[in-house]
Amino acid sequence: MSRSLSILLVGEGNFSFSAVLCRLSSEVKVTATCLQPQEEALRQEGAFENIQSIKDSGGCVLFEINSTKLGECASLQGHLFDRVVFNFPHCGRKSGVKKNRQLLKDFFLSCIQVLAEDGEVHVSLCNGQGGTPADQPRRERHNSWQVVAMAAEARLILSDVRPFESDKYQSYKCTGYRSQDKGFHLENALLHVFTRSAPFRCPQVFKVEETVEGEKLQYNIPAELSDYTSRGFLNSDSVHPVKLVQDFLLERLQEKWAVSMASETLPVLLTAKQLHLCSPDIDHTLFYWIHVCQKELNCESCYPTEELAGQVRGSCIISKPLDNVLNSKGAQGVRSLCAPDVDVEEGTALFVLRPSLRPQMEALVAKKDGWTSGETEMGKKQAQGVNLEHSGNWNSVPSLLFGISGLVFRNVPVHRWAQPVFHELLFICVLPKNYEPVKVLEQTLGVLLAPYGVSAVTRQEGLHLMAEPMGLIGKIFTSSAGDVTLLSVIVSLNLDLLAVLMFSLPDWRLLWSHDPRFLQQFVLRPLPGTPFTAYSLFPELFSFDISFWTGTAWDEKKFYALVRQASCETVEHVKLIDKFSHPDLSQTSYCYRLIYHSHTHALSHTQALHFHKRLELLLSSCLEVIIR
Repeated sequence: MSRSLSILLVGEGNFSFSAVLCRLSSEVKVTATCLQPQEEALRQEGAFENIQSIKDSGGCVLFEINSTKLGECASLQGHLFDRVVFNFPHCGRKSGVKKNRQLLKDFFLSCIQVLAEDGEVHVSLCNGQGGTPADQPRRERHNSWQVVAMAAEARLILSDVRPFESDKYQSYKCTGYRSQDKGFHLENALLHVFTRSAPFRCPQVFKVEETVEGEKLQYNIPAELSDYTSRGFLNSDSVHPVKLVQDFLLERLQEKWAVSMASETLPVLLTAKQLHLCSPDIDHTLFYWIHVCQKELNCESCYPTEELAGQVRGSCIISKPLDNVLNSKGAQGVRSLCAPDVDVEEGTALFVLRPSLRPQMEALVAKKDGWTSGETEMGKKQAQGVNLEHSGNWNSVPSLLFGISGLVFRNVPVHRWAQPVFHELLFICVLPKNYEPVKVLEQTLGVLLAPYGVSAVTRQEGLHLMAEPMGLIGKIFTSSAGDVTLLSVIVSLNLDLLAVLMFSLPDWRLLWSHDPRFLQQFVLRPLPGTPFTAYSLFPELFSFDISFWTGTAWDEKKFYALVRQASCETVEHVKLIDKFSHPDLSQTSYCYRLIYHSHTHALSHTQALHFHKRLELLLSSCLEVIIR
């Protein structure tokens, strides 16, 4: 037998809605409340009959319950409700939008104290009041009740908006408009459904141990990257959309190519020499330069990760949460968080977080004897783990794709489609030049990706795979194969941006969400092209400026790192709007505009301002700037 749905209704007038709700379903347990004393409530037409109907159905009726102080109500102590309903809230009389916004904010902050963890808050508003795109016509923001922003103050997100079903509640008499016995306009009214947001996760300093070229090394993962590690999106049992996109591509490619994916365990740390020898074309300004730790790491205090993303098995990690450091005594405690053992000065660092899988791909290929020689013996291919069932040939030329996938790191500015970490899928094949292998791969990928808006654009260094609005999502380029008759073709694909395209995600940061509602949509392994259903609708964005004086040696990359760190990745875009160099003080003033926007969490104005103040603290302590 299923458990009854417990519903708390607040701000009732004559209790007609509660009475209808009780009649519609016997599987609900209703607690109906109003602000007025019992004697005053009973004066309303039909109130006595409705109250009796609620009680006869097993419901409860409470009087003098303030919807903005539910946690203080003795009658509700110890009760958690599956649903809290507030129909057409209003301060009464000719109250303006500001007062009604405050009413909503106070109600949301109050109702979460009696709301079950997976409960819902239902708020019905007249058309236009909510201020969301669902209102038609939509009011200007300053003239609306800003219901999403008010709910975010209580860490609630808008998960659904639908028409208020007035026909379903025909005996519902909506009264109280301007404190009169007059109903609200129910035509085109909207029901807003809110749910709890996942909590923000505090950045941590990770200390990792890996074996790089036979040497065991210990180093720190920068705090701004901490939430991108140990997630295992590409594990064999994963249903994450990044894995679904990779599986889709491999399955389709295997229809014409023999595809062999590397299974080796690979470190995310590369030597600078290894990187420059194998990938001289990669922009060195995007590197995360790393200094290995000088102190010994006691591995008994570490816990293992399943990948610094599923690939660094056997690594050891210890961590220090950001808030613990911020709360420590003195500025030195904060400085200890600011990228310890990380140095962006490429001349002094010997190691780098891999910005591409290409160096490791070429090292693996060099170990696979004869895979480029064109052998066609089935036994040799099977020994290499090549899938022959779907293998194909281009004019009888063996078409083997050797692939590798994993996390790569790019030290990029904070822009909407700039990713500091993403999953790269890299392929390499060697074919005779006369068979135009670049054209062959372009045609193959074009058939796969064109339906999702991907097009190939010729550049000097090769073919760029482009899509709107994110831009570059992949490359096809060539390199020497050691034989003048052969050409080595490399394909690099950004699996994260492809997942955004193929599942119609509004933001790449959703891929890293810890909210279980995200992965629940992919449990049944939907095919690419299945649109994602947002569980946080119409999130508000907030703009704050920050300006400061700094010395001549200003490092903008460190600034971006602290922005990501302080904001828990809620800053969507950073723009330099002013710069001024003082002629006498050898100081420069910078002013940046930060846009805070999150599709993954309830981001309120209060929370965004808290993040912004935290950024000021980190900038003053870590970069020793003077906040203006």
